[in-house]
Order: sequence, then structure tokens, then C-alpha cells
Amino acid sequence: MSYTVYDFAIIGAGAAGLHLALAMQEDSFFSNKKILILEKEEKNCNDRTWCFWETGKGKWENILRHSWKQGSMFNSREEIPLEMGNYSYKMVRGLDFYKYAIKEIQKSANFHWIKDEVFEVTKGSRVKITGTQGTYEALQVFDSRIQQDFFDTEDKYSRVLQHFKGWFIETETDIFDPEKFTMMDFRKTWENTTSFTYVLPFTKRKALVEFTFFTPELVESEVYESMLREYIEEILKPGKYQITEKEGGVIPMSDYPFHKENDWQVIKIGTAGSWVKPSSGYSFKNAERYSQQLISNIKSNKIPAAGIPNKKFRFYDSLFLEILQNKNYLGKELFSVMYKKNPVWRIFRFLDEETTLKEDIKMMSDFNPRPFIKAMVKVIRR
Repeated sequence: MSYTVYDFAIIGAGAAGLHLALAMQEDSFFSNKKILILEKEEKNCNDRTWCFWETGKGKWENILRHSWKQGSMFNSREEIPLEMGNYSYKMVRGLDFYKYAIKEIQKSANFHWIKDEVFEVTKGSRVKITGTQGTYEALQVFDSRIQQDFFDTEDKYSRVLQHFKGWFIETETDIFDPEKFTMMDFRKTWENTTSFTYVLPFTKRKALVEFTFFTPELVESEVYESMLREYIEEILKPGKYQITEKEGGVIPMSDYPFHKENDWQVIKIGTAGSWVKPSSGYSFKNAERYSQQLISNIKSNKIPAAGIPNKKFRFYDSLFLEILQNKNYLGKELFSVMYKKNPVWRIFRFLDEETTLKEDIKMMSDFNPRPFIKAMVKVIRR
């Protein structure tokens, strides 16, 4: 048992936990604080990739796998070019981020990293953290574990899953444009669902091709494999190719109030703290932004999670999720209208929750209002 009382403890060293640890490590306010990181994995393999957009050069330039200044979206009838403006679309491999973050954190002697799996957090005068290897105490705890209540699907909240499988492929001929990515390609979909292919080219012969669903239910593993094969052979038509690596995952997209349990002592982070954008599943830049907000709140002696999430944009997310949950086939039409009527830089600003109410209304006016009105009635009744 450890008898050290830590000022802060971070449970889980994924994107949220490591972004928060880095933000603390970079701020002199925390230089004399004892900070514990508890993580059950070694973090020594590339278990995921993260993509995000931003203007100009950002914090992660030295670990980027690739970036793109051009993009496209395809509906069943046409290609829609993405007007990127000053934005770039960027990709970071999980392993590269872990290596960078761990190296930076190890520079500070006040951080203590322990490999352990936490199964209980108990509040008291201090917070007691019980793991399989030991028991720890801290004054404040940042917990990335999803609460069990979320898995009770009988409540009033919407739940849509972003689930996907991707193949890193290498072709024998030049078929890709490494300067241009495909955000969504709806030319191949699965049985009236919101499903599409996502293509990130790295060279003229190497790319990540990923088949993605936004649906309430998962599908059999063979479905992803079949749709990937069809897309590659019928749309890309590369001739001979080889699969060099595979990835897959499931991201909850929900308006469930993960953050509802936040208080002064235990603060939920990551998916468990409503950090994942419910209508898109993007999380990497949210983790960076929200970590900075936590730091600012702590230094100002505010409730750490104050202002997370943004209520206005969470309402918009709820409307979109309500439609996807109950009329999933409409997703293709909604995304097609959004990308056709708006430059992607405006969509990025909207998804980053930076737009004004006037701009929001302009974007929403492009859609057929009927499904949104029905969704609004249901969401308000909650």
C-alpha cells in the first residue's frame, strides 16, 4: 500500500489522461504538486490513430503521421470538394503520441506513473483509489473510466455507436493523391444505414481505408471486411494490393450526461466526462482544449469541470443523435447537404463549438426542417 497522499491522480493514460498530464507538466502552478498516473496498459503499441483539424502549425507537428490541405466528400451522385480555407486535416498515431507524452512527463520528478488497473474510487476527506496492485490516496482525481450507468440502455438518452474497421494498404501502382483525403464516401453503404468509407492517403501507394458506421447497433466482423473489399476493388480499383496493418474500434456517440457525477473531488475525463463530440466522435483536440480548461478552473479555484460541456452545442448534438438513432437512413442525406451547402472550414468551426448563434441558424436552415422539429420535441420533453 502506498501512503503518499497525491495532490492529483489521473486514472487512465489515453488521450484525455495524457493531454491533462502534459498540460499540468507544462504549467509551473503544478511543479510542486505530487501527481499520480494509474494506467493498466504498457502503452507500447499503436492501438489507434487520431485525426483532427486546425489552422496553421500546431502543437503536434513533430509527431504527425501526415496532414492534408485538400479533401473530398462523395454522395451517391457526385464528388463534393472540401473548401479547407486555412485548415489542415492531421493524423497522429497513438504510439507516437504515447511515446512523446511519456517522455515529456518523465522529465518532471513530481509525476509518479504506476501500472495498475483501478476498480474502485471512494470519496471521503481524501479520495481512496483501489487497484489490483495497491491502494492510493489523492485530494483530486481525474477518472477516465466510463460509469456503469451508461450501459443501461433503458434511459431517455440517445446512443449511437461510431464503429469501424480500417486497413492500411499498399498497392503496386500509383493510385492515391497523398495531398487529398476523403472525409466520407457514401458510394458504398450497408443496408440503409449511415455508413461510409474514409480514405487517408500517405503516399501514392499507401493509404488507410476505413469502413465506418454511425448506427445504434454493431454489425458482424465480416460486414466490415466485405465492405472494405468491395470499396477497394470496385471504387479504388488498385489491382494487386496488400494489407499491411489493421485497426478497428467503437466510439460511443451519446448525449448521456457523463459529466453529471463531477464534483470537487472526482472529475470524469475523456469519454467518461463528455469530452467526445457526440455528433462526430472526434476527441483528440477536445481533450487538449478541455484539459486547458480544467487547468484554468483549478488555478482560479473553480469547480474543475465548470463549462464542460457547452450546453448550446450539446443541445444540437442531441437533435442530430435523436435522428440517427431513430431514422438512421437519413444520415447520408444530412451529411450530403451539410458538406454541399457549407465550406468545410465552417463545419470545422461548428464542430469546434466556435460558431455564433447566427452562424448556427444559417447552417441549420439548409436542412429539411421536419426531422429536426420532431427530434426537438422529443429532446425538449426530456
